[in-house]
Amino acid sequence: MTVIAVGEIELDYERTGAGPPLLLIMGMSGTSLHWDEPFLEQLRSDFDVIAYDHRGVGASTRLDGPLTIRGMAADAAALLDALEVDSAHVMGVSMGGMIAQELALAHPERLRTLTLGCTYCGGEGSSVTSQAVLQRLTEAMVSGDRERALRVGFDVNVSAGYAADDAAYQRFLEIANRRAVAVPVVLAQMQACLAHDTNARLPELAMPTLVVHGTEDQLLPVDNGRLIASRVPGSRLEIFDGAGHLFFWEQPQRSAELVREHAAVPA
Repeated sequence: MTVIAVGEIELDYERTGAGPPLLLIMGMSGTSLHWDEPFLEQLRSDFDVIAYDHRGVGASTRLDGPLTIRGMAADAAALLDALEVDSAHVMGVSMGGMIAQELALAHPERLRTLTLGCTYCGGEGSSVTSQAVLQRLTEAMVSGDRERALRVGFDVNVSAGYAADDAAYQRFLEIANRRAVAVPVVLAQMQACLAHDTNARLPELAMPTLVVHGTEDQLLPVDNGRLIASRVPGSRLEIFDGAGHLFFWEQPQRSAELVREHAAVPA
């Protein structure tokens, strides 16, 4: 990957493929590697794919102080500026979907289309992670057993059926070993997510918007996707039956097909 100056910080990014620009915004505790190669490979023949690591992650500038979703959206806009990209298709997942919402609201002219995956808008009607899942994650994280923490992290991010796929879990482990995200950064991202609320402002969005969510999402229940789609005028909702939070891991071909179809919608 390559480090580029973005305002007063630097962001680590990778740009591959050919076609119109597609900015990918990753979620909490994730890195650009978590887009997973099968999904990225499906996109590269149709898009100039831009994936990056948030501040505090990978080789991007170390975190100094608290994070906000709006601040991270400003980072995304500044990255487009630094890359001399006037407008792009934008896809954000989980926390990245929250960032994409704020980016679209602050800079609607920069987005050709918007894709929001497995994400959350806050406000009335939103659903948060269940106490049972939070307890399971917390116990694994404080156990001091990194293998256990990674195993539980994978299991709650995917459906029960996909969790049994050992090859997928090995890819997940390899990514974690290549680029770990520090606990203080994850906690700062979590605080930013807890403060996120675009619910009342989503009707302002006018660009073509696709909302994707899996029915087996344990981290952000599928009702969040339905709520966002109901708040964004003219949006398209796609529900992946049986898929977990990382729907683009479980169904990379279908996920890429949806992004490709959506990008053909006139902006």
